[in-house]
Amino acid sequence: MAGCIFCDIVAARTPSFTVVSTPDGTAFLDTRPVFPGHTLVVPPAHVEVLADLPPDALPGFFTLVQRLAVAVEKGLGADGTFVAMNNRISQSVPHLHVHVVPRRRKDGLRGFFWPRTKYGSDEEAAEIAARITSALD
Repeated sequence: MAGCIFCDIVAARTPSFTVVSTPDGTAFLDTRPVFPGHTLVVPPAHVEVLADLPPDALPGFFTLVQRLAVAVEKGLGADGTFVAMNNRISQSVPHLHVHVVPRRRKDGLRGFFWPRTKYGSDEEAAEIAARITSALD
């Protein structure tokens, strides 16, 4: 869809720190992560909310989300992950996306308060994306 930053990332028209791209979806680092390794997973076709995702796309898309949750934990040595999706409200980009956020005990994240940070450099972001990619099965 013209003007959609996530569609541009999926089509490789906009640079991103892509973790994986498959026919079921693309995963890339959030540019304003809650914690380093905060990854977004988007379906390849432009859909705004979960209700718009075709039923036959659900298994592949959520299998990819599941794989990313495991890879973020394993690749970054996290204690767990927080997996979340907004539908319209608080959806900063109107393209369906799932947040996979690495979590550590006592990391300070409380409820749904999401303090945002930035990566120190492109090199740091690339290295974190590579660690998650290498942990994918």
